[in-house]
Amino acid sequence: MSKKIIRTKNINITTSIPAPGTYELMKKLSKFESRSMHGQLPIAWSKAKNFNIYDIAGNKFIDFTSTIFVTNTGHANSRVKKYINRALSSDLLHSYAYINKIRAEYIQKLIKFSGKGFEKAFLMSAGTEATEAAFKLMRMYGQKRKKRKLGIICFDGNWHGRTMAAQMMSGNKKQKEWIGYQDKNIHHIPFPYPWLVKKGDEEKFLMKSINDLKKKVNLKKDICGVMIETFQGWGALFYPKAYIKLLAKICKQSDILISFDEMQAGFARTGKNFGFQHYEIIPDLVCCGKGMGGGVALSGVIGKKKIMDLPEVGNMSSTNSANPIACNAGLAVLEEIEKKKLVKKANINGKLMHQNLRDICLDYNNLIKVYGKGLIAALIFNKRHKNINKKLKKLVELCIKDGLLIVYTGRESVKLGPPLSITRNAINEACQIIKKNINILFANDKN
Repeated sequence: MSKKIIRTKNINITTSIPAPGTYELMKKLSKFESRSMHGQLPIAWSKAKNFNIYDIAGNKFIDFTSTIFVTNTGHANSRVKKYINRALSSDLLHSYAYINKIRAEYIQKLIKFSGKGFEKAFLMSAGTEATEAAFKLMRMYGQKRKKRKLGIICFDGNWHGRTMAAQMMSGNKKQKEWIGYQDKNIHHIPFPYPWLVKKGDEEKFLMKSINDLKKKVNLKKDICGVMIETFQGWGALFYPKAYIKLLAKICKQSDILISFDEMQAGFARTGKNFGFQHYEIIPDLVCCGKGMGGGVALSGVIGKKKIMDLPEVGNMSSTNSANPIACNAGLAVLEEIEKKKLVKKANINGKLMHQNLRDICLDYNNLIKVYGKGLIAALIFNKRHKNINKKLKKLVELCIKDGLLIVYTGRESVKLGPPLSITRNAINEACQIIKKNINILFANDKN
């Protein structure tokens, strides 16, 4: 493979890409590791700092993935590292459910960060644990309210994790075939994709879905909760605000809990503390993960006291829940968001990123649309375009060779979500790389 030297303020490529030794490492791993862990594009990481990734040859890339939207505060954030080291030097690495000071400090600060309407939290390690916990809480609420059935409303196309209830709530039918059955009390309704819903028809679209559901169930007697992915992951697609506000009104009338899956949307990513705040409602439960721990495994559910205290003592806990290392990392993330004003920064720099992406779309009106808010975005391509999935994989490969890592979704989109600490210069450079390679691959599709 030919070598292309690239040296800029943000990028330094001095070897062929993939770097020498990458395929040997992949072969070694594949011999001993389940193939389910493989399939990413060939870049072997050696370190990551702020918004840059370095491979095993020392090549330096701009990261527009945040390791799948985890490192909101930047890779190897100095405050996160300092607080982890504080935990390591304290001789308290794990305490199961036994209390400790850092846990009390962190949860109190987390509740304050969450804002009005939230009173208690339950910490875990993985995002799928959080959506499972919310599922359980919603059904326990339904039991307490003596609902006839414990129905949960979900959305086609949404994604909530890889464990059983999480996958049943998700909209990908193929990925949950392994379960062998579908819970008849989990109901999926259509997602209001912008190409399906005309402006002004958002409430009408929802009411049709609700009326169709009412043919099978009684909302007040048979439904106890609704699970909403704040934006649909593969395309950074937010719901229309009027749609969510009406849904909240319907839920209140029928005594139905609203739970938001904020895995990708939380912790300043969208230009607000949490993504649901764009809808101007207060949900009953919020499921968090990813950016919550700044690279350390940490997830949680935040909610109202009357719901969070439904399980009896010991009924809901997890082996690694609220361990001191995770709580230290979580506390560092909250302090970093506050002190570096990352909510404001994500909002301002998000506008810059989205303007760059809209400029790309101007040349491809019939092919590409951009969606998202703050520092999360997706370029969605016309899925009827010939071999679009293969072309987008090639787009990601070309961007890597130019020193930029973006997310290949495996379908008609690419996703973009740099650490919130990224500079404006790096955003502009990254977007120019994307534009250049789109122009190479789709030159015949310009307006």
